[in-house]
Amino acid sequence: MRFALLAICAAVLTGCATLDRDARLQPGVSSEAEVVAIYGQPRRVWPEADGGRTLEYSSQPMGRHSYMVRLNADGRLMGIQDGLSPANRARIEPGMTPEQVSRILGTERSRVFYRNSGENVWDWTIEPDQAGYGMRFNVHFKEGRVVRAGQSMVFPSRLFPGMDD
Repeated sequence: MRFALLAICAAVLTGCATLDRDARLQPGVSSEAEVVAIYGQPRRVWPEADGGRTLEYSSQPMGRHSYMVRLNADGRLMGIQDGLSPANRARIEPGMTPEQVSRILGTERSRVFYRNSGENVWDWTIEPDQAGYGMRFNVHFKEGRVVRAGQSMVFPSRLFPGMDD
């Protein structure tokens, strides 16, 4: 029974980790219904100016991807991209609003308000660095606008092994 449960969990996680390379989904051909049948309900749905929609499949807080599935006005798949890719993280600039950031990166892992600095810091779990340490992408907001973004390393804890994510 335990093995079967682990196998199911591994299959689900593997499916989520490869949404952008899923051969079952073809741009211009696959429909929203097919995407939802394979991956379930999205975390959020973003309306687009052209009548299309973007389905958000964020794996936060523990996953490392946030897939944005772009559909045209007819509900056909236009493309899939990982909101947490290095290229998308580089799009975050000072002055952006929280909604603009969320539309690019997807749902954040956590939010922390720092009273002394007046900053609200959102973070996302991202791919580990070359040494294998966990990484977070951090976006700092002040008065509802991005003031800076960067990444931080998550060091293993000797006090609580396995709790460093």
